[in-house]
Amino acid sequence: MIRRRFLPPALAAVLLAGCGSIPAPDDARHFGPFYQPRNFAGERQLPADIRRVVLLPISTEPAVPVETAQALDAVLLETLQRRQRFEVVHLSRGDCRRWFGQEAFSSAAALPHGMLGRLASRFAADAVLFIDLTVYQPYRPQSIGLRAKLATVRDVRLLWTFDEVISAADPVVANSARRQYLKTDRGGQPLDLSPAALQSPGRFAAFASDAMFATLPPR
Repeated sequence: MIRRRFLPPALAAVLLAGCGSIPAPDDARHFGPFYQPRNFAGERQLPADIRRVVLLPISTEPAVPVETAQALDAVLLETLQRRQRFEVVHLSRGDCRRWFGQEAFSSAAALPHGMLGRLASRFAADAVLFIDLTVYQPYRPQSIGLRAKLATVRDVRLLWTFDEVISAADPVVANSARRQYLKTDRGGQPLDLSPAALQSPGRFAAFASDAMFATLPPR
């Protein structure tokens, strides 16, 4: 006769509860592996005299609605400020158009004569940050391509560059995005960690920009 072994009720309840629970933010590391950007370069440390940086409006190489570009501007500003590498001053699209003739400038484009000097004088800025949107797919699987350059305004020297396409089709990226969502959730409701949770364009843009700015040179 085969004897059946039963777990004590208390132990069974603990194990069953553990199987259905969502890990707390402190346990988010167990979702790995995680996305690590590779295509970036920069100074080993930010120069001490880089204290204020002008963030230009994002340049959108693929055509996107103006509302999308403005929303991305806001996401980039918020995530960059959160990194606290330097003081950030944002040049609005309206001011960029009034002062320099167009709403945004690509990091690879020729700039109007005297543009950097004017920004330095207007904002008492030490550097300018250019960001280009190179790929944008706001539907599943989401993808966003970001190219960025941080340059000094006086001698026009590059301090940092970044150029990557970040796609939720990559399981490592999806893992990292879910971990980011888990850490930043404030709603008090169970957090959706399924693939459908990666369909929010705003959340995915925030994740991608945070991953980009994490590669900025430290202080």
